[in-house]
Amino acid sequence: MKYYSVAELNITSARWIPAYVRNVTKMVEKFGGRYLSRTTNMEKIEGDRKLPQLFLIIEWPSKDAMQNFYHSEEYKPFLESRLKGSNGEFILVPGEDVNQLANIPL
Repeated sequence: MKYYSVAELNITSARWIPAYVRNVTKMVEKFGGRYLSRTTNMEKIEGDRKLPQLFLIIEWPSKDAMQNFYHSEEYKPFLESRLKGSNGEFILVPGEDVNQLANIPL
């Protein structure tokens, strides 16, 4: 089953961003991830919550692939810099329909 990392970030210091993007993009791909979206362009359709500055979605071939990336020693310094220079939410979502009605590709 595929999994998706969904992140909503607000930047508090941009110093970490160039090195993070340059290195982590390749790292995500090395661990089997694929960026589906990394954007500052969002359009609110409904809801009261303020939009984040940055939104991203990464597709992973499995939960293990994402966890191996996230907990790797290689990613650790970049994770620390992101956590110091931003705040937001980082969520892992399985590619499933709990109602088993939607045709979700495996």
